[in-house]
Amino acid sequence: MNLRHLQYFQVIAEMEHITQAAVKLSITQPSLSHAISELEKELGTCLFEKQGRNIRLTKYGRLFLGYVNRALDELEKGEKRLRELTSPSAGVVDLAFIGTLGTHFVPALVQSFSVMEEHRQISFTFHQGSTRKMIQGLKDDLYDIAFCAYAERDPELEFVPLAEQELVVVIPKNHPLTGSGSVELKEIAAYPLVYFAESNELRPILDGLFAKAGARPNIVCEVEEEGAMAGLVSVGYGIAVMPRCPALAHYDVDVLSVAYPAYDRFIYAVSVRSRYLSPAASEFRNFAIRYGREFFAAHKPV
Repeated sequence: MNLRHLQYFQVIAEMEHITQAAVKLSITQPSLSHAISELEKELGTCLFEKQGRNIRLTKYGRLFLGYVNRALDELEKGEKRLRELTSPSAGVVDLAFIGTLGTHFVPALVQSFSVMEEHRQISFTFHQGSTRKMIQGLKDDLYDIAFCAYAERDPELEFVPLAEQELVVVIPKNHPLTGSGSVELKEIAAYPLVYFAESNELRPILDGLFAKAGARPNIVCEVEEEGAMAGLVSVGYGIAVMPRCPALAHYDVDVLSVAYPAYDRFIYAVSVRSRYLSPAASEFRNFAIRYGREFFAAHKPV
């Protein structure tokens, strides 16, 4: 069924005059009459009948008009919403990120982006989770952009590096290791450890590092994310190995480097290579890459 024919039908039903409707629609009267004739032929019924010099809807035409009005109204709403979502100045960005970035980097990034006049009408949806979850979410078209670790052998995705994120040992103030500067993992294995849960992507990495160091961690509890980990360390519940992040400055803890085995992971801005990004999402992605590199360089420890 031709959408234009439905629009013609709606205008004729409103004006009840072919000639006037043709003028309003900027087409010839014969073309308009032919279009309605084709629509009636497709529907197998008469939609209009003559009434003097005018025309009026038949009872079947009145029935059909209700459906046409609702359908065209929904299409108009859909078009309006689509334009809002894809507008470079008023779109929506679906953003996902790993937990480490949620306490400081993402809020600072979004604030810096949103205060710019041309970005004030752009809004966000936020999602947190593991790199594995985000990669799948990108492929399922749930997210536009994700900030996460690298997924090997995945040509569908484009990974643009933002920064290195060092793994460090976090200890409470006045701990026996305070002042050490750096430690090997085998030196801390006997201490009570607040450890990442199985669901966290860093768990197998930490297990592998302790195995490489020839040590077995003394795990006293497991947590999902870094904020809870730093909080438990700050009250003396244990020590932890976790990514170095600016948020650690807000906890009553000391931070030690890992002398052996050292491990640095990269954080990337990730999107699907072949998939369309709305102007708003594309603008935010480019801004985030520039901002992220400057942010992490400024917060890199000396």
